[in-house]
Order: sequence, then structure tokens, then C-alpha cells
Amino acid sequence: MARIVTFDPPSSYVRRSVDVPTLLVALGIYAAFGLLTWYHRSIPFWLLLPLGGITVCLHGSLQHEAVHGFPFRGRFLNSLLVYPSLWLWLPYLTYRESHLTHHRDERLTCPIDDPESNYLTAEQYAALNPLHRALRRAMTTVAGRLLITPAYCVYRAARQLLKAIVTGDRLHLGQWLVHVPAVAIVLWWVMGVCDMSFWKYVVCFAYPGLSLTLLRSYCEHQAAPRIGHRTAVIEAGPFMSFLYLNNNLHFVHHNEPSAPWHGRPARYRQVRNQVLAANGGYCLSGYGEVFRRWLFTPKEPVVHPQGRP
Repeated sequence: MARIVTFDPPSSYVRRSVDVPTLLVALGIYAAFGLLTWYHRSIPFWLLLPLGGITVCLHGSLQHEAVHGFPFRGRFLNSLLVYPSLWLWLPYLTYRESHLTHHRDERLTCPIDDPESNYLTAEQYAALNPLHRALRRAMTTVAGRLLITPAYCVYRAARQLLKAIVTGDRLHLGQWLVHVPAVAIVLWWVMGVCDMSFWKYVVCFAYPGLSLTLLRSYCEHQAAPRIGHRTAVIEAGPFMSFLYLNNNLHFVHHNEPSAPWHGRPARYRQVRNQVLAANGGYCLSGYGEVFRRWLFTPKEPVVHPQGRP
């Protein structure tokens, strides 16, 4: 993957055989998940929901690092480490495929070529019924992103599965077949061992976890003619930065995707002026600013302003 810009000084990152910080994060996630689900009856709902959501979101951040080669050098070991599907809805192999496609920076935000784009083409938007259009408009606000988009993502994943079944798409059907045991492991533990209802798990873990993940990606990218101007940095505090494993410094990640998450803040401080020059100053002071500006106000249009950049 080509860099958007070459920073001066160059990165001094040296790859280790095992990235210990990422491995420790993985162990912490599974320990927290096990304790929260085991003691779910003793934890009040108002506390279980945020803690469950944070744990599942952090696992999603760990999956992102696994896609980019951490903590192990081998793809199989990384896939095995994040195999249990805590958020249930999306096969890891499907996410891996779409996310690596997303990293073609010259196609960022394109409704056709970027599978993680939030935009539609004018033709796609015109083909939607009025209710679907209203939902897409609502999802351009932070409130819609948090409350509606998780369900919408599950709906789209179900449609993609149905399409794979109808068309006989063996590649994606295989990804879903691998996904079934990943879900079964989680539900066996949650429902069979911990005696938690399926809907309690969805409400307190899976849905808020996906919602928090979608908050991170809400303003990572924007439509812009220049490639560098399409990717943001959000100078979040330590808690939100750790929750997203520093992926809030998104321009730095896209420019150096093989660098470790724990080295990203220092790298950003080192090249901050160059980053802001390269991305046109697309910088937010934190997620508080995101809420203040776009809680009920659309950040972007539904239709990509350049059509297909």
C-alpha cells in the first residue's frame, strides 16, 4: 500500500516477532469479557451496558490490529486470536477483506470502490424508497450513527449473506461458514455457561460495542478531491484513544498501516505539522467536539459530492 505522504524524519519502527502490548490487550479483553458475563447478575444494568460495550468495542479494535499483522507475524495466529465473534454480526474474514480493500487510499470514500464508504452515488440514492432515504439521512448524524447504524449494518450483512447463497458465491459463503463456530463459541459461553439471555447479551454487549466502533469511524473520512484531505485525525484523550487503539489518529494509520498502534501517538507528535499540512487541517479536538457539532446535525451529504472520485 502506497503512502499518502512521506514524513521527515522517517519511521524508526522495527517489527518484533510478537508484539507484546497487543497480546496483553487481547488477554485483558478476554479476561474482562469472561468476568462481566460470569457475574452479569451481580452487575447493575446501568454499569453492565457501558462495560460490556467497551469490551466488545475494544475487541473490534483488536480485530483491526489483527488485520494489519499484530500481534503475530503469521496471519493464521492473528485470525485465531480474534476468532470469537463478540459482536456476533460480521465474519472476521469478510471484515479483513473489505478493510484491506478500504486501504486503497486513491479510492477512499468512493461509494463503488471503497467498501467502508458512508456515501452513495446519486443513482443508488434515487433507487431507495422514502423510508430508506430517511434512514440514510438520519445516519449522517452522531445520534443516528449510534442508535440506527448498528441495526443497519446487521441488515446489510444479512442481505450480503442472502446474496451469496442465491448466487452461489463460495468465497463469501466460506467466510460465513467459518463465522458460525465463532458465534457459537460466544453464545455457548454466554447463554449455556453464564445463563445470560440472548437479548441481554445483544443489549448490553453486542449492540453498544458496535455502536462505539461506529462512532470511531463516523468522521474518519470525508469526500475531498485531494487524497490526503480525505482522512482525519482526532486528538482524543487517553481513554478514547486506548478504546480505539489510537486509530483515532487515522491519517497516521493510513499513511503507515504496518506500524504498531502503541507507537502512533509518539509518531503523531513527531510529524504533527506535516500531517495537518497533508490532510488539509482535517483535525478534531476529541469526540466531545464530534458530539457538539453533529449530534443531530448531518456531517456529510448522503450522496458523494464528486460522484465517483
